Amino acid sequence: MKKVITYGTFDLFHEGHYRLLQRAKALGDYLIVGVTTEAYDRTRGKLNVVDSLVTRIENVKKTGFADEIIIEESSGQKFSDIKKYEVDIFTVGSDWVGYFDYLKDYCEVIYLERTKNISSTMLREKNSRIQRIGIIGTGRIADRFVPEARQVSGVNTQGVYNPHIESARRFAERWEINAYEDMETFYQAVDIVYIASPHETHYEYIRSALEHGKHVLCEKPMVLQKEQAEKLFACAQEKGLVLCEGIKTAYCPGFHKLLGIACSGTIGSIRNVEACFTKLEASESRELTDRVYGGSFTELGSYVMLPVLKLFGKDYKSVRFDSIRDGSGLDLFTKVSLCYPTGIATATCGLGVKSEGRLLIAGTRGYLVAEAPWWKTSYFEVHYEDAGAVEKYSERFLGDGLRYEISDFLSMINGNKNGGFKLSRGESVELAGLMERFMRENGRERSF
Repeated sequence: MKKVITYGTFDLFHEGHYRLLQRAKALGDYLIVGVTTEAYDRTRGKLNVVDSLVTRIENVKKTGFADEIIIEESSGQKFSDIKKYEVDIFTVGSDWVGYFDYLKDYCEVIYLERTKNISSTMLREKNSRIQRIGIIGTGRIADRFVPEARQVSGVNTQGVYNPHIESARRFAERWEINAYEDMETFYQAVDIVYIASPHETHYEYIRSALEHGKHVLCEKPMVLQKEQAEKLFACAQEKGLVLCEGIKTAYCPGFHKLLGIACSGTIGSIRNVEACFTKLEASESRELTDRVYGGSFTELGSYVMLPVLKLFGKDYKSVRFDSIRDGSGLDLFTKVSLCYPTGIATATCGLGVKSEGRLLIAGTRGYLVAEAPWWKTSYFEVHYEDAGAVEKYSERFLGDGLRYEISDFLSMINGNKNGGFKLSRGESVELAGLMERFMRENGRERSF
């Protein structure tokens, strides 16, 4: 008798799960299915699991494919189960290609092609909350988005659109999703639109998606004009849709812990915020060759302005931009100085000049410091006048961090009316206004 084993969360059970179990069963004579516990899912970074363990086991049982169901509680269990049950074949979805090759020394390892389409008809009949995601754009951030979305229960990446169809096809083949050649077909196939296209295309893509009744998560900067941001948020509200800007730092747990400590009175009244984020880009990169929409502030300004707006708000008395530019006038390094009624702030970003990237929050009783990469906040310290009195804080930051914004975005779609506080509509509008002001002061009027 040939024994096969597979594992999964099997949350919000759908036909993708059904087909995987069906094909796993066809590989042998006896199928063992491992269903993960909630605790194990949390440790491996799976967010938003909805169904209880009992419900998930029952759904697997109802398929009739599982000859035996076991509980998976830890990462080292797969090896033990293979030996314990004398397994011949280990199989999982192709999302995990290569990841479990180490088990080939103990049994045959087979990766099964994933289901590209999740039927909205079937899901709605079952009152499921799975949302089908369509991606616009195929750049670096889109490549990071797909595996992160797979760590959030309740969403499925359905396909991708790019006006350059060959780019869309290559991306789709890499991630085993669909490539769409026209926008109407794309919109018909999805519930959520994730926009990862060049900055200057965001406004039209957001507007189009909202007009087609789709929720939108858009990469930063969402738009480059304040009025555009206001119009888009008004449109989303009118249509009962969720529109969010994807600044991943805003949604990560460590950053929220940091804000909570800073605002708790622990360091007294906040008087100064300094945020710096620099990285050296290749000279041929889009960021350093696009003379209108490239440069350090449009690329990284959203990150460094985020803690300033969170801690001091939008009512600054003055703002000043100082930049180091290349021969064509593109900013390689920009420092933003803001004066508030009760404090001052500086936000520094660079693509062609490297600096110490940290976040410093100074108060009347002490200061908080998070070293680079503070935008992926996992550790920070609180210091006082007594140099020996140092408080240390840590928080997990999983993967590329995009799973946190996807999880919160999904939560808002599912009715959490308070979910927008991590990056509010007003903060996104203000960020767009700062982008507009910077570009105008730097002579990039043709972008308007």
